[in-house]
Formats: sequence, structure tokens, C-alpha cells
Amino acid sequence: MAGEEPLDANTECLYRVTRSDLPLSCPTPAMKLWNSHPRVYLPIEATGSAKCPYCGAVFVLADAPGAPE
Repeated sequence: MAGEEPLDANTECLYRVTRSDLPLSCPTPAMKLWNSHPRVYLPIEATGSAKCPYCGAVFVLADAPGAPE
């Protein structure tokens, strides 16, 4: 996610992230913040996925066992 053009926040339902994106927050540092909710940090390391309590976006750790393609 890092190193690209800023993403619009809260536009997707599922985001794939890598360990280089940790610690994980929603919105991520790669997203524009002007139209989003307060930043919240999400615990993803233990389970391989996390859901944002504000916008409902689901984040999946790409290299987690059983992660969707």
C-alpha cells in the first residue's frame, strides 16, 4: 500500500495488507484523511484479519495462513 498515490479512504470493503504495513491503522497512512473517520489501530497479527469498528472495512494480512487470494 505504501509508496503509491493516496487512496480514497473508506471506498473498499476488503483491503489486503502486508507485514510492511504494520502497525495497521484505519484509515491507513496511504489513504487521504479529509473524508474519513478518526484513525484507529487494529490488531491483525494474531488472527490475520481485523475489522474497523468505524467503517466496517476488513483488513487481511496477505501472508497469514488461509488468507484469501
